[in-house]
Formats: sequence, structure tokens, C-alpha cells
Amino acid sequence: MSAVIVCGAGGHAREILWLCEELGVQVAGFLDERPEMKGHLLEGVPVLGSWADIEALKGEAALVCAGVGDPALKRRFAAEADRAGFRIAPPLIHPRVRWSRRNAIGAGSMIFEGALLSEQIAIGEHVIINRSVTISHDGVVGDYATIAPGVTLAGNVTIEEGAYIGIGASVREKRRVGCWSVVGGGAFVKDDIPAFVMAAGVPAVVKKRFAQP
Repeated sequence: MSAVIVCGAGGHAREILWLCEELGVQVAGFLDERPEMKGHLLEGVPVLGSWADIEALKGEAALVCAGVGDPALKRRFAAEADRAGFRIAPPLIHPRVRWSRRNAIGAGSMIFEGALLSEQIAIGEHVIINRSVTISHDGVVGDYATIAPGVTLAGNVTIEEGAYIGIGASVREKRRVGCWSVVGGGAFVKDDIPAFVMAAGVPAVVKKRFAQP
């Protein structure tokens, strides 16, 4: 794999740096649109600046757009990368992930150490599967989704585009979490969760509705 540039310069971006070190992938730098961040070093790796600042590296480095946990920001980074003509990095999968090679994992996605993905699972693009996540057979995780540490998804669960599943949450078999919804940490999803809502509790119930973008 060629060098990568990570979009974002916060805590999650530094975790991606660590993941890349474990995989032997060079991180050329971080993209951050805040002018005051340009030139800073994160763990010895430079913050390169904005999109204009990384233009010269287009042919040398692929982009990791999932350098932030916020699904909407990941989607914006991916759209900017497409407009600018950057390549997207292939999936980054920690060597201590257990997963069937019959699973499909999209470009720009990442799976952190301790995760377990069993059989016939489809992971979209720019997805974050965090530490110690378990996804059972026939699961689907849509583009831009973020699955926080310690989440458990039973068999035949569908997480639609842009959803965020909070730390330690669990979803029972054959349930669906709608697009751009948020499931709170520690929740138990017993029934389907509609799109554009925030749900929390045991069992999870809708607490808030979001305007559709």
C-alpha cells in the first residue's frame, strides 16, 4: 500500500496512525482545515494543512476519510476527496481482527484490534469498526457508519448509511437501524430504529428526531 493522508487531526486520527504503524503503512500527514493546526506535529507526523496544501501529494498518497468518528463529516471528506481527484485508501484491518475472507469490506473502512466479524458480512465504504466489536453472520453496515468500541450486532442486523452505534450497545437479531440515526451507549435495540432519530435505553426507544439533510 502507498502512503496515506488521514483526514482529521484529533484523537481518532492518532488511533489510525497507530493502526497504520501496526500494518506497516506510512502516514504522510494529517489533513486539518483549521489554519492554526498547519505545521503542528501529532506523534511526530505533520499536520499538512487544508485541501489546497495536500494537492501536490495527490499522486503519492491515498486518503483515509474516516479519520473522524462523525459520519456526516466522513461523508463530506469523501465528497471533497472525490472532487479533488484523490484515491481512497483500501481497508485498514488490524492483524488481531478475526474475520472471514468471505466478508466484503469497502474502501476507506477500518477495523480495529479485537473485532470479530463472522460470516457473509457486508461493510460499506468509510466505515469505522472500533475495538472489540462483534458482528454476527449476514450483517450489513452501510457507508459512513461508525460502530463504537464494544458493540455487539447479532445475526442479520442491518446498520444503514451514516448511523452511529454508541459504545457497548447491542442489537438483537434481524433488526435494522435506520440511516443517520444514533444509538446511545449501552442501549439494547429490541425493535427496528427508524431513520434520523436518536434512540437510547434498555430497551432502546426514540428520544429525539433529526431534520433530514
